[in-house]
Amino acid sequence: MKLVQKTYLFCLLLLFILSYSLSSKAQSGLQQLDDRIMIDLQNQRTPEQTGVFMFLSRTHLYGDIGVPVGLLAAGVISNDKQMRQNSLYVASSTLLSTGLTFLIKHIVKRPRPFIQNINIVPVYRAGSTSFPSGHTSSSFATAMALSRAYPKWYVIAPAFLWAGSVSYSRMYLGVHYPTDVAAGAALGVGSTFILQSLKK
Repeated sequence: MKLVQKTYLFCLLLLFILSYSLSSKAQSGLQQLDDRIMIDLQNQRTPEQTGVFMFLSRTHLYGDIGVPVGLLAAGVISNDKQMRQNSLYVASSTLLSTGLTFLIKHIVKRPRPFIQNINIVPVYRAGSTSFPSGHTSSSFATAMALSRAYPKWYVIAPAFLWAGSVSYSRMYLGVHYPTDVAAGAALGVGSTFILQSLKK
């Protein structure tokens, strides 16, 4: 019953995000703020920082895949059932957030920042649509699920530092608006609560 209630609440949150993102009044105010932040970020770019943020942006797949695979391998080697179960929880949370992100992207179809505003110059031209950020949703799902499975500061701090860095990199590189990133983070975190029953 609790799972049904959490799923229902999460679906309400998704509907709120979608309806808010599609309302014209919200779009105009948020769009101006989004554009302003993106232009400020691009004006502060340096070659050194760009290299760092390109690297961080690419790490999302290594984290999203590496964390559950590492937990599974360690659980098999040490015959630790709890660790194997936690690897399933992390992997499922990340997969759920990725699926929801894909679905919302195809419903909202928000153009990338550099397409919507010619004053925004990206470091590279990403494909697909912009809302929400897939890198952000998957990295936050991985970080949150790992932190809920192992609620120790030395797990939580690095996990969220990594997820936050990946998320910031998407804005810095000019491929996602701040609101894309915020929605992605909400999706990632929310996915872990829906699948909480998988956590041991």
